[in-house]
Amino acid sequence: MEPLEAFHLLDVRAGRVVRAEPSAGAKKPAYKLWIDFGPLGVKRSSAQLTALYTTQELVGRLVLAAVNLGTRKVNGFDSEVLVLGAPDEAGRVVLLAVERDVPPGAKVF
Repeated sequence: MEPLEAFHLLDVRAGRVVRAEPSAGAKKPAYKLWIDFGPLGVKRSSAQLTALYTTQELVGRLVLAAVNLGTRKVNGFDSEVLVLGAPDEAGRVVLLAVERDVPPGAKVF
């Protein structure tokens, strides 16, 4: 499989966080997120973002997420999408972001 072909198998979309709350009882500190992907609807994600972000900072924020990896149960919560980030020098997750505002559901290509 060509590298470009493999990239297109992953469906990455922009979405706006509409709700965020701590994931009580999680093995590693995490948030439960509800993210609006426009035509795809609101999807849920469990994300280990507590080191750098508060729930208040996340609500309204545009994030990038892989939306076609399937649902995974995390601490009893159905995580439907994988929010994308990269570790900083201390290993804390820094969210990937778009440079300008785009509509929820916009596809990354």
